[in-house]
Amino acid sequence: MLKATLRSFLAHKGRLLLSALAVVLSVAFVAGSLIFSDTLSRTFDRLFATTAPDVTVSPKETLDETVPSGMTATLPAELAARVAAIDGVAAARSDAEVENITVVDDENETVGPTTGAPTIGTDWNPDERSPVELTSGHAPRGPAEAMLDSETADRKDVTIGDTLSVIAGPGSFKVEVVGIATFTTTNPGAALLFLDPETAREKLLGDAKAATSISVDADEGVSDAQLKQRVAAALGTDTYDYRTADEQAESDVEQLGGFLDIIKYVMLGFAGIATLVGIFLIVNTFSMLIAQRTRELGLLRALGADRRQVRRSVLTEALLLGLVGSTLGLATGIGLAAGLIELMNALGMNIKSSEMVIGWGTPVAAYVVGVGVTFVAAYLPARRAAGVSPMAALADAEIAGIGRPLRTRAIVGGVVAALGAAALVGCVTASETGSAASLLGLGIILTLLATVIAGPLLVRPVIRVLGGAFPALFGSVGRMSQRNALRNPRRTGATAAALMVGLALVGGMSVASASMSESFDQQIDETLGADFVVQNGNFLPFPQEVTEAVRDTPGAGLVVRSRLTPIAVRLPDGDRVETTAAAYDPQLDEVATITYAQGDTENALAGGNLAMDLDFARDHGVRVGSTIPVEFQGGRTTELTVGALTDQDAAEGFGTQGGLYFGLDTLEEFAPGGQDSALYVNAGSGLSADELRDNLERTLDPYPQVQVRDLADYKELVHDQIAVLLYLVYALLGLAIVIAVLGVVNTLALSVVERTREIGLLRAIGLARRQLRRMIRLESVVIAVFGAVLGLALGLVWGVCTQQVLALQGMNALAIPWGTIVAVVVGSAVVGVVAALLPALRASRMNVLAAIAHE
Repeated sequence: MLKATLRSFLAHKGRLLLSALAVVLSVAFVAGSLIFSDTLSRTFDRLFATTAPDVTVSPKETLDETVPSGMTATLPAELAARVAAIDGVAAARSDAEVENITVVDDENETVGPTTGAPTIGTDWNPDERSPVELTSGHAPRGPAEAMLDSETADRKDVTIGDTLSVIAGPGSFKVEVVGIATFTTTNPGAALLFLDPETAREKLLGDAKAATSISVDADEGVSDAQLKQRVAAALGTDTYDYRTADEQAESDVEQLGGFLDIIKYVMLGFAGIATLVGIFLIVNTFSMLIAQRTRELGLLRALGADRRQVRRSVLTEALLLGLVGSTLGLATGIGLAAGLIELMNALGMNIKSSEMVIGWGTPVAAYVVGVGVTFVAAYLPARRAAGVSPMAALADAEIAGIGRPLRTRAIVGGVVAALGAAALVGCVTASETGSAASLLGLGIILTLLATVIAGPLLVRPVIRVLGGAFPALFGSVGRMSQRNALRNPRRTGATAAALMVGLALVGGMSVASASMSESFDQQIDETLGADFVVQNGNFLPFPQEVTEAVRDTPGAGLVVRSRLTPIAVRLPDGDRVETTAAAYDPQLDEVATITYAQGDTENALAGGNLAMDLDFARDHGVRVGSTIPVEFQGGRTTELTVGALTDQDAAEGFGTQGGLYFGLDTLEEFAPGGQDSALYVNAGSGLSADELRDNLERTLDPYPQVQVRDLADYKELVHDQIAVLLYLVYALLGLAIVIAVLGVVNTLALSVVERTREIGLLRAIGLARRQLRRMIRLESVVIAVFGAVLGLALGLVWGVCTQQVLALQGMNALAIPWGTIVAVVVGSAVVGVVAALLPALRASRMNVLAAIAHE
């Protein structure tokens, strides 16, 4: 049996190649994502571990600053002298480092990364742990000199002697580049501007006596933990945080972890889609191979092979396919990881391919996925093969399911569909976002399973409609193509299922994204009343001088400032909620329309008051007049009175969780030193909006990080953000389509082999080569469109239900992108034509007599 199995596998290696490609793609994305993320983690672990001082003293962090406020937490620079006197300290120095600066060259172009990494301004205070070394020019001396890292200088064509403008929180200043520093370790993608220590404190922090941290080196024989205890005992634990080198490195890695996780999970998402669609392909391939080998399997049974041996034989073939596919997939994954590393290098992150990390878990995961997918996918066909009777050797029969009743599928599919429909109905009627989202996920999984299970039941009614015009358009060729697609519902359903999964995903996400865009459009129209909004391109806060420049712009009338700040509130039910609040000038009503359930803007922004979202207030037992303890950035606390409750949709709220906001005077009292995140500007009397825009753009020309947006620009910005998610879905769809095309090609190729005698007879009675190719193309098209119709119908249901979940967050508009749906159906027909090219060509080249004599 083993010899027969190996010969069978080698005899069908061409037919199994397309199935192996599905395994290769699945394994490649799994292996590539693990290798890439492991390499990045190891690289940054080593970077942070080698550059962190023995102990770092920093201002106490009380809040998670998810949204930057522009405030820079500082401590006294003279603290370094006190720390240096502690027993066990070899050296201590104050550091000044900020990440909220913008550097501009003499052509007014931003000098810095375009990948979202920060531009860091810091003091030049090198030691043996420094990640950079001076390689050209000299160190900065005095307030008019600076150094730049070599990678940024090369990328932006900056050389020694060039003049740069630095836009920092305390104000703008010019520096001459006098030196270039080169990274000795991995550059995480940031741009580094170095100033002398005194200039850094004064120009970046606005206080010559301030610092952002104290770096402490231990004497020989003193451990980091011991040094931390001694420094903490000397300075106290109420005001400062203390971290050893390991703790600091871990903290730095955690801050970078979100970025690394996004890349990892996106790639694993691709792997999941490839695996799911590949299962359909492999099941179909093995089912058809077993159907074609009915007589061969019957002979094996007649010669004495029992059911278990036959089943084991088929599963052994699947195991071989999985091993080959996993090995090729692992090699492809290594290449994919190398490509991603090169891509990151092109984007400014210096990672060496020679330091690629392939941990023991990567090949294990690769072979578990590859072998597991093929083994699971081949199990049902293997059981079916074991059921072949010895009498099948005497008949020209197949076990692929032609004529076999679909009652079991109907019952199981109906039950699963009913459960899925119930979950989706529960999702639509739920009043809480969490439960609605859970029911939505359950409903999506169950309805997908139901459609896969019951798909063959839908083949005949749907394809009769989709191919109804074929006989009239293409005559007997069209009629035969339609009947070929109908003759085996199981095969047609399984072939179409691969395409259905991807199109259901894109259909659902297209409806959800279109609904989000439409909802935001409506809410922006209803809420935003300013002529223009001035914002940083990446939503970071900007210096006060930008605000002053906007106020001084000719024709600028009312300017209302908006500022964001992290806070923590202690609510009456005992919950402590950390969130981001907003602060506004008192004239907010003149640039925005806010719906209040109780109170008004005057009460909301009055000193000592705050506003809160109505639903959030109800959930936590808050009412107008309630006093809420609030903790601000920097550790200051107070109690604010709820002056108003807003009935805004959450999507148009003026904060994040809770929709909290208050007056700018309140924020300045308890958390001074922040920066504005947006300015709402109305044109003054006698000046048109277009004229004001021209004036604003001229005013803000020295500040390239800041943009002027009107209502249409603001909508476009929101659309672009939503489109990022949609592009990811389209990429997943592209992968699913690639594998689905492989599935259609595989099905048609095996179908051509299976129908060799039939094709020979058709050719013998006068069917031309061109007619034969057309027949196979039409069969492929109708199968592909069938998968598209099922997928889009399922995706539309998912999308509508998703919109109902979004409605609980204030996104009430439902929009269906009919253009996208029509394009997908047309594209599916094109996919069908492309997939049929090779099988149709092969069929048309068959020798007629050899085909008639084929067994």
